[in-house]
Amino acid sequence: MKIQITWLGHSAFLFDFDGYRVLTDPYLNDNPAAVCKETEIETDSILVSHGHGDHVGDTVKIARRCQAEVISNTEICKWLSANGVEKTLPLYHSGTRQLPFGSVKAVSAVHGSASPDGGYGGLALGFILTAKDGRKIYFAGDTGLFGDMTLIGEEGIDVAFLPIGDIYTMGPLDSIRAVNLIKPGIVIPMHYNTWDRIAVDIQSWEKAVKEKTTAQPLVLQAVKPVSI
Repeated sequence: MKIQITWLGHSAFLFDFDGYRVLTDPYLNDNPAAVCKETEIETDSILVSHGHGDHVGDTVKIARRCQAEVISNTEICKWLSANGVEKTLPLYHSGTRQLPFGSVKAVSAVHGSASPDGGYGGLALGFILTAKDGRKIYFAGDTGLFGDMTLIGEEGIDVAFLPIGDIYTMGPLDSIRAVNLIKPGIVIPMHYNTWDRIAVDIQSWEKAVKEKTTAQPLVLQAVKPVSI
């Protein structure tokens, strides 16, 4: 199976599994660092890790236009349904949904999750995407470092997407500790450099990954697809 990944900025990624497209946390139109708008994106499914505006982002517009199904926690799915999204698939910690490309499993994330209107947004999630060929991708969502990342690593993660911007999530130092708990083959950074307050010296981070972990760092360039 060919898996293609396109970074759209912040924590938004478009995964293409042999033609089946999965979009994560599509914060585009209001993102000061985004290089494309929601009208340029086509997808089959959307994963929303939690309810903050920079992660729900343009989910409603994209889901309605593309007739895409949205996977998130129960509370966010209810909010999305109330805002005109027709297809939602609620998922909570340790639960798994089967999709045409394989499966999506919800895992813990240490973070808040208010909905965009300020209501209760349930618990924040990360996701493990398992392709039909067995490869596993861990999308951490917004999270701090937590010890049970060791359990996530026991799943056998091929590629991990980790936030590194600090302030709202773990920063570069704790992300290195996370890599050593998860032990992925490849680690891809996200949730950094969107604003000055989460700016990161990405070359220093790459160097630390190479020197202090067994993973290969892969820094994506916006809207330039890579295949894994």
